[in-house]
Amino acid sequence: MADYHFIKVDTADGIKRITFNRPKHNVFDIAMMKELNVELSASMREADLKCIVFLGEGPSWCAGVEVGDHKPEMVGDMIAEFNGIFERTEKLEIPLIAGVHGNCLGGGMEMAIACDIIVASEKASFGQLEIKLGFFPPYAAIRLPELIGPAKAIEVCATGRIYPAADAKTMGFVSHVLAEDDYEKVLDKIVGDITKCSPLILRLNKRAVKQHMGMGFEAAIRGVGDMFLNELMKTEDTLEGIASFEEKRKPVWKNK
Repeated sequence: MADYHFIKVDTADGIKRITFNRPKHNVFDIAMMKELNVELSASMREADLKCIVFLGEGPSWCAGVEVGDHKPEMVGDMIAEFNGIFERTEKLEIPLIAGVHGNCLGGGMEMAIACDIIVASEKASFGQLEIKLGFFPPYAAIRLPELIGPAKAIEVCATGRIYPAADAKTMGFVSHVLAEDDYEKVLDKIVGDITKCSPLILRLNKRAVKQHMGMGFEAAIRGVGDMFLNELMKTEDTLEGIASFEEKRKPVWKNK
């Protein structure tokens, strides 16, 4: 495992937990983003992984990207590392979960919406504040319209407002908002449900969702039907799932 200074990594039972650890508010700088990209690249090669959970140490989940790294002499390196994060998360076929507490702002919110599921504490807050510093959020400009529609995405990006977690859930980009006492329990429950599944079938499920987005219905239903018959039904794990159900036992996944 790489020797990191700004992230912590723990892997157990097919679940990888990546914790942002750059005090005080886990603001991404170039060095921290390099570490995250190294770990995401490694994750792409780990066939037994079932899920990645992103967490934050301290009072904030991630409060953005270091403003100083936006200066002309550094911005090229910064945007290369920043974009690299989303190039990698887009290629990861396992579920990605953001367990968000505290501030989730700017590049931090972009990191969160790159995940498939956001579980937020009721005390979490979200916002794209870049407009107030004369920037726009590059990944949010792509991703937010998919999640909440173009009109609301423009509002979020053009006003720089900070939204409480409950508002973010109403808008549709946060999946769960929990009281502080329940936040970790629900996050652990979701992760626990994923732990019981086959890594291969988890990947096929996510691929079935993402691969057919934006297609017309007829093309999409043909595509997903072909995937079901010619990929899913040819796996050993699907046959094991059928057998374990009929034999009333827990499945023993082979990831094949």
